[in-house]
Amino acid sequence: MQNGTTLYALDISGASFVKACGGPCTEGCVTLARIGEDAWALGDSKRPDAQPLRFTTQELDAASIDPARFGLGA
Repeated sequence: MQNGTTLYALDISGASFVKACGGPCTEGCVTLARIGEDAWALGDSKRPDAQPLRFTTQELDAASIDPARFGLGA
């Protein structure tokens, strides 16, 4: 299982972030990318230079963030 130290050690330079929007996305959207086995990066399209937060699948589940909403499989 990943932890905070190993999650932030993963290289995400080639990660492919996708948006999930409930509307027209004129003000920005949450972005999500799979960055490894049981590892995800969550970003903000309004702040593309900000470092994405990183989570395990279990942590995404606890926050009710479903990768399927982004077109990604868990």
